[in-house]
Amino acid sequence: MAIQTRTRSSALTLTVVLLGFLVVPMSISGAAVALPGIGADLHTAGAPLQWVMNAYNLTFASFTLVAGSLADLVGRRRVFAAGAAIFAAGSVAAACAGEIWLLDAARALSGVGAAGVMASGAAILATTFDGQARTRAFALLGTVAGVGLALGPTISGWLVGGLGWRAIFVSHALVLVVSLLGLPFVGESRAPRRQKVDVRGVLTFVTGLAVLTIAVVQGPQSGWTSPGVLALAGAAAVLLGAFVVTERRSPHPVLDLTLVRDRRFLALSLLPVATTFGMVTLLTYLPTYFAGVHGATPQQAGLWMLVLTAPVLLTPPAGGWLLNRGVSPRTLVTAAVVMLGAGNAWLATTEAALPAVPMLLAGAGAGLAFGVGDGLAMSMVAPERAGMAAGLVNTMRIGSEAIVIAVYGSALVSLVQADVGDPELADRIAAGTSAAPEQFTGAFHLVLWAVALITLAMAAGIHTMLRPSRA
Repeated sequence: MAIQTRTRSSALTLTVVLLGFLVVPMSISGAAVALPGIGADLHTAGAPLQWVMNAYNLTFASFTLVAGSLADLVGRRRVFAAGAAIFAAGSVAAACAGEIWLLDAARALSGVGAAGVMASGAAILATTFDGQARTRAFALLGTVAGVGLALGPTISGWLVGGLGWRAIFVSHALVLVVSLLGLPFVGESRAPRRQKVDVRGVLTFVTGLAVLTIAVVQGPQSGWTSPGVLALAGAAAVLLGAFVVTERRSPHPVLDLTLVRDRRFLALSLLPVATTFGMVTLLTYLPTYFAGVHGATPQQAGLWMLVLTAPVLLTPPAGGWLLNRGVSPRTLVTAAVVMLGAGNAWLATTEAALPAVPMLLAGAGAGLAFGVGDGLAMSMVAPERAGMAAGLVNTMRIGSEAIVIAVYGSALVSLVQADVGDPELADRIAAGTSAAPEQFTGAFHLVLWAVALITLAMAAGIHTMLRPSRA
């Protein structure tokens, strides 16, 4: 009876966490599909419209490490509950927004909640399961992330076409409410000793990463060498440097720097960054490419995106299965990143309306990374630091998304502008609201080549860092 009760409790815990995780990627990929509709409805384009994505990513990245460390201190279930409630409130506010700045603010609030859900949810699984059960749980987590990525563009396309873009955010709130209803069945856990919150570390990290992201976003609009952007970059460097100094001196740091001195853990923390370059950028900009170059409707763009996202549903369990049967983690992780780079390079060579094979290749690589990366990283740390480790891994993931997506979009606009010579027209073309297939395609392919080269270089670096220790 005790074993059955524990099994049932573990299954309920897994279900609650997975429901929360489902919304996180949906809120990224789904919102990307809605951007043209939001721009038309709220009469906006360019930077204000792009902040629908950037605001979510900025606060998500800035608060994930903090949420993970707080989860270890005050309780992982408690932080998960707070995160899900804030995320749901932000989604409702987004659905009700009548101005673009209100929508951007609501998305920023949602990002804070998503940080709590992501960091504490991974810590809950790491402390609930162990051994092969943990590998299976994190493989399932990767599958759910794939479901969110797959369903995000597709369902969002249907919702935008049938009910309007506001229905996307209502659907996110409903899923989070269901997750909250199951939370009483999840056990609470925290570090054995209650420690003081590293307030100075929290403030310097959150502010530094936020200022850095704003500098990256503002660079293309104001000019990378403008006084304002240079001042923001300098302030970010000072704040993040102060964070490192603070963490070295703090008796209870928000980030234990011994984690990043472990090259194998650091390599696995870089895996989400490679996934951001190779996959998340495609999730964000392929729907716009389909609409702007091939005239796809939101429903069509969402349906076509299934070719990219469907493999993410299948390969995470395969990655967990291979790990449990003795396949080298180094081999699996390297293969995943190489597949991402190769998929982007292949996409850069084709102008087909639906380049299915390279999309499948990139999607399969992302699925492998989702299925094995987080579980391997969490297996390298002690249970009392599970929240901190999850916070760091997801900070790398979301921080890279905030910065890489902003740079990707800026590069795309800059390349189009260099061709058409009109900044306002370039903004509309890059947003998919003004047709200029040749200019959009040329710029998109150049950015894809850059992404492919960066991703393949990261594959080589991660492979080297994961080499077995001589000792």
